[in-house]
Amino acid sequence: MDKSELQKLQAFLRRSFGNDDIRVTLDPKNTENAAAYLGERQIATISVDDEDGDRSFAFAMKIPVGREVLQSYLRKLFENDRLSIVARARKTDSVELNSDGEFLGVISADDPKLSSFTLQIAILDFDLEEE
Repeated sequence: MDKSELQKLQAFLRRSFGNDDIRVTLDPKNTENAAAYLGERQIATISVDDEDGDRSFAFAMKIPVGREVLQSYLRKLFENDRLSIVARARKTDSVELNSDGEFLGVISADDPKLSSFTLQIAILDFDLEEE
C-alpha cells in the first residue's frame, strides 16, 4: 500500500465511523498490511485483495465483548451514537453494523458463546473516492 491509499483509507474510516481520531499507517508487524489506530491503540488490520484484478481492502477488527453490549461498546469506542447493530435474517452468529442506517460491515461471532466478535468491512476502490 502506498501513502495515497493509506490516506484514502484513513479518510474513509473517519467518515464511516464518524471519528477524526482514526489513523491508518503501514502495519509495523507486516508491511503488506495497514493498521488502523484510535489514539495510540491499534484497533484493526487492513489487508489488500487484488486477486480478481480489482483492488479492494479487507478491514478486520476484533471486538472483545459479548453480544449484549456490542452496540454500546462500539458507540463508546468511536464516540458515535449513530452506530447501530442490526440483526441479520436467519443468522444468529452475526449482525450488521450500520451508521445512520447505511451498511458498514458484518460482525461475526468468534465463538459459540458469543463472547467475542470480529468486525469485517470490505472496502472497494470506489469507496475511497473523495466525496
